[in-house]
Amino acid sequence: MEQQQSTNNGVEQQQDSNLLNPTIPSGEQTVWADVSNLLESARNDLQDGELICGENFNLFAAMSALEIMDPKMDSGIVCKYYSVDEAIEDGAAPIPLSPNKTADVHYIIDVMDHLLCCEATWHKGHSLAQTIFSCIYLLRPDRTSSHPLLSSYCTVVRATCNAVVSVVSDTRTHEEEDLFTITSGLPLKKDGDEKCLSMLNVIEETVTRQLNACKSPSHKKRSIEDIEPLQTNLDLEEGYCKAVLCRLRFRKHLYHVLVCLRRPQGRGLDLARKHIASCLMELGNILKTEGFLRSNRKYGMCENTTEDITTASGCQPVGFDSTLNTRLSAPTPPRAIKLFCWKKAVEYFEKLLRDLDVVCSHPTDSSFEGVLRFVVEFQKLQPDLVARSHLQLLLVQDGKFYGRDPMFAVICRAAAVPEVIKNDDIQKNESFVHLGQLAITLLKILCTNAAWQRRQLGKVLQDWRILHMQLELALRKEFEESSCTSIDENLLLKMYKHILIWIEEQTFWIAFRFLILGFELELYSPSEYCMVYWYIYVILIKLGEKMHQRMITSGETACLPGKRKGKKKKESMKDVSKDLSIPPAVLLLQCHIYLAEGLTMMIAALRNEHGVFQCRGPFNTEQERFIQHFEHLQKACIPDHVSYYSFREYTDNAQFNTLVMCNYFKEAQRIAKELRSSFSNDTNKLAELRHLEQVAEHNGIALNLVSRLGSLDPSLKVSFEFNHHSHFATAVVKRS
Repeated sequence: MEQQQSTNNGVEQQQDSNLLNPTIPSGEQTVWADVSNLLESARNDLQDGELICGENFNLFAAMSALEIMDPKMDSGIVCKYYSVDEAIEDGAAPIPLSPNKTADVHYIIDVMDHLLCCEATWHKGHSLAQTIFSCIYLLRPDRTSSHPLLSSYCTVVRATCNAVVSVVSDTRTHEEEDLFTITSGLPLKKDGDEKCLSMLNVIEETVTRQLNACKSPSHKKRSIEDIEPLQTNLDLEEGYCKAVLCRLRFRKHLYHVLVCLRRPQGRGLDLARKHIASCLMELGNILKTEGFLRSNRKYGMCENTTEDITTASGCQPVGFDSTLNTRLSAPTPPRAIKLFCWKKAVEYFEKLLRDLDVVCSHPTDSSFEGVLRFVVEFQKLQPDLVARSHLQLLLVQDGKFYGRDPMFAVICRAAAVPEVIKNDDIQKNESFVHLGQLAITLLKILCTNAAWQRRQLGKVLQDWRILHMQLELALRKEFEESSCTSIDENLLLKMYKHILIWIEEQTFWIAFRFLILGFELELYSPSEYCMVYWYIYVILIKLGEKMHQRMITSGETACLPGKRKGKKKKESMKDVSKDLSIPPAVLLLQCHIYLAEGLTMMIAALRNEHGVFQCRGPFNTEQERFIQHFEHLQKACIPDHVSYYSFREYTDNAQFNTLVMCNYFKEAQRIAKELRSSFSNDTNKLAELRHLEQVAEHNGIALNLVSRLGSLDPSLKVSFEFNHHSHFATAVVKRS
């Protein structure tokens, strides 16, 4: 079946003799018939779930038929041009763009703006073939050789796209968007593209001289032969020079940004920030040219609606055909896609540049934990694919941390392993090599989008758990075989213990991250909040224990033989807690624990006493939902001995009278206030504390209100909103 994009959808109907042989191709012996009435009749007769069944119409064909008009499945049949040569012969991409020189420069600016919209649309996941390479001038690079301005601009666009494809391919983040790096044999690279900046600089210098000449009071008296203007109307020359210059300069600085970000070990970050600032300034200048270009829109054909405008002038650009590549590359979405409008494209690049500036501002001497915190905070900005790819490239290069530090050394620092342990043979141990690979994989996963990130985090949990078990067995073996008299053997055992604690901490941190991403992706319904917060609570308890244990053992390097005497071999957690105050990081985690426990018990009490937030429905029981949400955690036994029955046992007896006495929210609020001084220099932590305090305060008020009035006022309704925190809900009490 073939579809025609016209007022009437058609279907090829062969002659009676040919109907018996469906393999006969369409040609001169075919006619077109209007089957609209037939399709309408079939639509009315078919019920939900029914498929057309025919001798030559199987399930696969039925599913394909259901995809008619889908831009990624149905190519259509009508195209304006079937080849680039046909488009050029028809005058779709003239050189020069117009016989009128003033109109020519106006059209070039429209091409620049439309390419910016195409590039932003491509960055958001559409294909190169239907965005950037819908431009005929890019499909035929040699055609623009006689037009230096257009040629240099197209060259730098092509080089920029190639740089973006390179970084996304190297970091393998393109798996999120399968179409992003597919070039489909299109001319993304061309000999001489590496000289794009030198070409652009020559054009920029020429236009700058002309702009300076325009500003001179006597510029009108100068002959055109002295400095050739961009166009013939000298009254418009200054405006057109400014419009062209800011676009050229934006392109130049953007390319510099991408080149600097690719320098190894973060050596180009400072220079990249300077070019980012220049890019943002030029984008502001580009926006300022809108009024001038719109006032001279007589040179182009105006577009229909404001939402579809892809140029500052509001005119349709020449040299583009969105359907030109539909038959050139099979993986390309065939139908025309909706491009970003011009202002949204500018906004996209502004955000991209600000996100890249955040990447550049991060110090490259951060610890592993510091990097994890930074990536999580960076993801709150909702960066797009290109920014996240550059972040990953900065963090992991050639299998090393920031391209310079071996992962074993990074892990040893994070786990507070004594510096005296420096044995190359240990690093070559299969388990430690695997641990380094897992740490690198974790960094890469955290740089992906939220949905992909959650899916991959769930998968790697078992790998971390298995590795912990392997190292634990190795530790027991070493302990049993050694007499514990050798200093080297003692140090080796100490290293194993430190790393085991660190692995457990990372495992519980991954599990916590996995759970809270469900809120961001809106995977949980209000009736499931109780089980989710309960699981967050039990995970945070374990995470807090391991974090505190690591911080305590980090002081053991001072206990090495020869440095401390008269100290017992082993100190209990109780003894250590007397000597050391609880670290602020652990107290912050304790604040999270109180909030998770408080929300669990509040929702459980609402279920037990008021019958709300119950997991009821015709499809899944509460136990089935528990298994669906926490399957990855349960398979990895994180934590041990935790099941659906543990959750029911914990929450079945929750009551408001005992909940008010426990006052979890009041404790969370107290800790948040006390921690302000500890994080006075950390703006992110202060913002987090402020949000936690708001959640605790509002939930405490709601708890007291429901406990006092709930049984007396049946019109009282409780709902949960995320207006103060991304994953800790705030109870809202209203009368219905």
